[in-house]
Amino acid sequence: MSNTGAFLSRRERLRSVPSTNDIVKAWLAEGTPEVCLAVADEQTAGRGRAGRSWLSKPDFALTMTLGFRPGYLPADRLWRLPAIVALAVADAAEEVAGLPIGLLRLKWPNDIAVVTDSGVRKLAGILSETEDAGTAAVRAVVGIGVNTDWPRVDFPDELAATMTSLREVAHDRPIDNDALLVAFLLHLEPRVLALRDGHFDVAGWHDRQVTTGRDVRVEMPDGSAVTARAVGVDGVTGALLVEDEDAPGGERELPAGEIVHVRFGSSRRGKGRLPSSGSRRDVTQ
Repeated sequence: MSNTGAFLSRRERLRSVPSTNDIVKAWLAEGTPEVCLAVADEQTAGRGRAGRSWLSKPDFALTMTLGFRPGYLPADRLWRLPAIVALAVADAAEEVAGLPIGLLRLKWPNDIAVVTDSGVRKLAGILSETEDAGTAAVRAVVGIGVNTDWPRVDFPDELAATMTSLREVAHDRPIDNDALLVAFLLHLEPRVLALRDGHFDVAGWHDRQVTTGRDVRVEMPDGSAVTARAVGVDGVTGALLVEDEDAPGGERELPAGEIVHVRFGSSRRGKGRLPSSGSRRDVTQ
């Protein structure tokens, strides 16, 4: 793997900021080339999916944002940027924490999670925001928040039942944020170079999905909800594939949405008709 000094056009470490996504957006607007990176010890107004806030605490989390100018990707393939970022985070986290390869899973579209006796617990979140998609001036920022050295006893009460940290998954092994950052960049660089050359790790993205073969509940962008059996993900469109008896081949694509529940154990085969969801792709993940 090559030196990340040549891979990054700009890299800054910040003590406390409202949002690294906003900082990197400003850099791109000023003309900074890809790939640029802002890392913050603390974010006071970090954003998660669907307009929610992302809670982070100094030393307990690794929070950062990458900036891209992905003119090499068609507008309907921009989802692959946050996908390769999520894969690089999972690879690096397993390496630094000494975890078995494949233990960390992806919860479509880009959350990183681990399966426990109590279900799926979120370890990290990825949020992508894109401007001028489909033009030569396209810009994308990908924000990453990883719960790293966060002890279980300090989990917020309102999140304790659904979150976890790398330290917790590694059985209380201390996690070095700087080591994780270095490992992440080393895993990310070849994935970005491959994407520029038109290659995407479809197999790796598919194999890490936690939902395949399980019943899921998906909240749709229009406020409706779908409960069905997830059968995979589409490596071309990025959509979640679910069973639908009325669709050709018995499967249907859900191009956008958020999985709010994954059912484990025995589950009946998903039946019924799914509501129409249109064809617009949400590439802001």
